Amino acid sequence: MTDAYDGPSLAALETRIDEWLAELDAEHDHIVAIDRATDGPTRWYVRMRGDEKDFTAVWLTLGQRTLKYETYVMPAPEEGHAELYEQLLRRNDRLVGAHFSIGFEDAIFLRGEIPVTQVERAELDRVLGTLYSQVELSFRALLRIGFASRFATES
Repeated sequence: MTDAYDGPSLAALETRIDEWLAELDAEHDHIVAIDRATDGPTRWYVRMRGDEKDFTAVWLTLGQRTLKYETYVMPAPEEGHAELYEQLLRRNDRLVGAHFSIGFEDAIFLRGEIPVTQVERAELDRVLGTLYSQVELSFRALLRIGFASRFATES
């Protein structure tokens, strides 16, 4: 088990995360907003412009032992449940450091976590890149399964 970070260690890591996110924002045009929650747990919100999905918003939540990350992929499917969940499980098999899951109101999320000892700038870049790319790669295909009848009437 990863050792828990104490107050001063967490505060130093928070400052470094703020700095790393600012550097990533300066380097990547598709990052359109970075905000930090001021109440409750230590959280950051990173909003990125996409092609397949207009925006992907990633929440980073810092705890004493882990940095958790998640992004909302799509609402609960209206149909094609078995096929959609099979797709998610197959995609999970290829993912490293993240997994698709069912969350609040049965919506589809992409989540993961890393120990605080592994939180580095390169790892933050990898996490954001993984979540962004997986949403971009899967969003349209998952929508077409979970909302097939809506797409059938668009032609």
